[in-house]
Amino acid sequence: MKHFYLAFFSFIFNGLLFSQGFQVNFQGQKQQGMGCAGTALYQDGASLFYNPGSVAFSNESSINIATTPIFANVLYVDSATGLGYRTKNPVGTPFSAYGLFQTHKNAKLKLGLAAYTPFGSTVQWEDAWIGRFALTRLELKAIFIQPTISYRIADVIGIGAGFIVSTGNVNLQKDIPVQDSLGNYGHAELSGKAIGFGFNVGIHYDLNKKLSVGLTYRSKIGMDLKNSGSDTTSAIFTVPNSLAANFPNGRFSGSLPLPSVTTLGFAYKPTDKWQFVLDINYVGWKAYDTLAFDYDKNTTSLVDTKSPRNYKNIFAFRGGGQYKALSKLDLRIGGGFGFTPVPDASVTPETPDANRAYITGGISYRFTDKFSMDASIYYTQIKRTAQNMETNLYGTFQTKAIAPGFSLIYKW
Repeated sequence: MKHFYLAFFSFIFNGLLFSQGFQVNFQGQKQQGMGCAGTALYQDGASLFYNPGSVAFSNESSINIATTPIFANVLYVDSATGLGYRTKNPVGTPFSAYGLFQTHKNAKLKLGLAAYTPFGSTVQWEDAWIGRFALTRLELKAIFIQPTISYRIADVIGIGAGFIVSTGNVNLQKDIPVQDSLGNYGHAELSGKAIGFGFNVGIHYDLNKKLSVGLTYRSKIGMDLKNSGSDTTSAIFTVPNSLAANFPNGRFSGSLPLPSVTTLGFAYKPTDKWQFVLDINYVGWKAYDTLAFDYDKNTTSLVDTKSPRNYKNIFAFRGGGQYKALSKLDLRIGGGFGFTPVPDASVTPETPDANRAYITGGISYRFTDKFSMDASIYYTQIKRTAQNMETNLYGTFQTKAIAPGFSLIYKW
């Protein structure tokens, strides 16, 4: 059961930060179309996430609502048997919503409110797969709320800051290697709510009419799961009556650091029709070196745990271009690459991560001066062979994901 709890908290941590930690940020359709980059270029309300300092260069109030459904599938091939097992995941539905406001035209002060889901999805492995004692199903929902203030201190310089409240719900299930008289395996289900706080600050500087630079810092966030309250955390076990005392239902607590992200971005506009962007990210995954939990009911099977994770800080690179094809139509293309922070011994069926390359595309159409739509497409395919030190699963994970996105924007 130690391995199960470790897997549970590991997914909360990696799941909440899947997009940020591995730089697949589904927080803005224009930015997603250009490789998920946009630190040095103000595009729309999504700059509340990408760079609060860039928001100072907006000159309208707006509402931006978007969603990016994720269609993902993982194939696991066991090294010992050669057998393959697949996930049958439902569609993930991350969303974002941005409100951007100014008191009057050309105001130096801008206010904003952002709500977005860094990751939200369900991992469902097929019945009786070889890793059933590590995971059978996991569902995660995470929402970040960010009120923001931005100010243009000069014609070419903007600064901004946002306060982040992070909330998350998770439900994890696995089989237990004990059987009843009919041969049915035991089952465990853990659920919990996490909350944390952080901030997002940034600066935008126009070096000249063609070149701009942006620098942002999103702080580390401590996600806390507490065993106080009737619905905060819950561990429920279905086992034979003779083993019920070894697996008592109860609560648990723990704290996990979500890593900081520092981004240096560039934007270049060589002509009136073309714009190019590049983001370089440094992600502080080294903060995740140990995983420790406390359970309110301990037995010989359920003990407080402390396990090394030994993640490492990594770089990720994202970039793309935008072409103004018509007065009302923009086209985009992009891509990126991110190194994995996960050592071989920590690769899990919840988040089988690897060095990751991806491609994106996008389009915008302006129906009127006030109303427009954006769409994007994202695709990645990764592969990794590893043996996990906790579960001893040894095999190859092959992951494919495609994510089409869509947004509507209204300005006034």
